[in-house]
Amino acid sequence: MDLSNLKPAKGSVNNNSKRLGRGQGSGKGGTATRGHKGAKSRSGYSRKIGFEGGQMPLQRRVPKFGFTNINRKEYQGINLDILQQLVDDKKIKGSVDLETLIDLRLAGKNDLIKILGRGELKAKLTVTAHKFTATAKAAIEAAGGEAVML
Repeated sequence: MDLSNLKPAKGSVNNNSKRLGRGQGSGKGGTATRGHKGAKSRSGYSRKIGFEGGQMPLQRRVPKFGFTNINRKEYQGINLDILQQLVDDKKIKGSVDLETLIDLRLAGKNDLIKILGRGELKAKLTVTAHKFTATAKAAIEAAGGEAVML
C-alpha cells in the first residue's frame, strides 16, 4: 500500500454532479425528483417509525396479552455446582461475596443474586447473597459452610 493507490471507502463519496431543484435547464428542476404532491414531496417530511403506508402497522396487528409486573425482582441464579467448580479451579477459597461473583463475571454489579441448589458442594464456604433456595442453604451448611443473606 502506498500513496498511489489510496481511494475513499466504498459508498463514502457520492459523485452526483446534478444539483437538485436548480431550474429546468439543469434537468433536475421543477419537482427535483420528488414527484407531484403528497407528503413525501414536501420539505420537512419524515415518516413515523413503523408507518406502513396507511396499512395497519405490525405492532398494532399483533395480539397482546398478559401484563408485566413493574415491581418484579429478577435474580441472577448461581448453582452450587458452579461454586464447587470455582473452588476446584482455585478461583475462590473460604468465602464468596458479591464482589467476587462480579469479578468472576457470574453477575453484574446491579444484579440481585440467588444461590440455587443444583449439584453438590464439598468445600466449606461462607456464601453471601440476596437469597438462597432451601436446598442450597442446607447443602452449604451440610458442607460446614455458612449462608449469609444480605
